[in-house]
Amino acid sequence: MKFVSTIFGIILFVLFFGFALKNTQEVDLHFFLNYELRGPLVLMLLAFFIAGAALGILALTPTVFRQRRQTSQHKNTIQALPSRHRMP
Repeated sequence: MKFVSTIFGIILFVLFFGFALKNTQEVDLHFFLNYELRGPLVLMLLAFFIAGAALGILALTPTVFRQRRQTSQHKNTIQALPSRHRMP
């Protein structure tokens, strides 16, 4: 299985590397207040992909912490039950 995942990783790397080589032209990104950012297309795509992933993780964080807190509370409730009500 490790061999298959290694081959898959190498194939993905070659595909992404080829994509990067094909998209090296300069692009202009225009923001508000006449702010302009200039750079290679592949770097712009990578930056926005990373920013989107980071914002997604940030948005998911409160839900994860709430679920962990509820799981802990449920475990404490189960431990507090008398032994005759517990399942084996």
